[in-house]
Amino acid sequence: MQVLLSQADHELVSAAVQEAEIHTSGEIVTIVARRSDSYHDVGLSWAAAAVFLALALMAAFPAHLRAFLSSLLLDWDHELADWKLLLGLTAILILKFLVVRYLLAIMPLRMLMTPRATKARRVRRRAILLFRTAAEARTHGRTGVLIYLSLDEHRAEIVADRAINEKVAPEAWGDAMTALIEAIRLGKPGEGLAQAVAQVGAVLATHFPREQGDINELPDRLIEL
Repeated sequence: MQVLLSQADHELVSAAVQEAEIHTSGEIVTIVARRSDSYHDVGLSWAAAAVFLALALMAAFPAHLRAFLSSLLLDWDHELADWKLLLGLTAILILKFLVVRYLLAIMPLRMLMTPRATKARRVRRRAILLFRTAAEARTHGRTGVLIYLSLDEHRAEIVADRAINEKVAPEAWGDAMTALIEAIRLGKPGEGLAQAVAQVGAVLATHFPREQGDINELPDRLIEL
């Protein structure tokens, strides 16, 4: 199921950010991406693995390989010539590589075959990169927070600026992450982001209450990549 964001979702999240920032000098940025990586290397890795597996099986059962190639080539010789054996083996390996490679060019299948740990690393890496671009050191008190959602991976990350990390443990974002991911699984990304914003805002309000004269330094709107 492909998760989509509507205009109503954008308005809901923007309103949640504005409401949260009434009570804190912290600044919340929300970014949503379709996916965090193309995972081309995953397709290549599976294709290479298929080749090595096929090669191992052929090495373990050479008689079966010779019999298969003899029947395929309609070879009447008692013993298949070495050049024919090597040529057939090469052709089979190339075919296996191409079949797996092009099957995994289908993005939903490639995502399915990508290990969860790989997705987690790529989402985290993209979140940090976007945070450095959109929020890091862009507020007077270094109190920016990024809530990043990667839809195809069904994963989210919360990245905070230095002043926040000095006072807030990563575990403090647990409720926000839980609310966001559960909503994504239900196909309600807008509601999940709004709930996560409210949870993050509550944490920020505790440690960074709004100061007199505080100004809005980062965009409140939901950024969709």
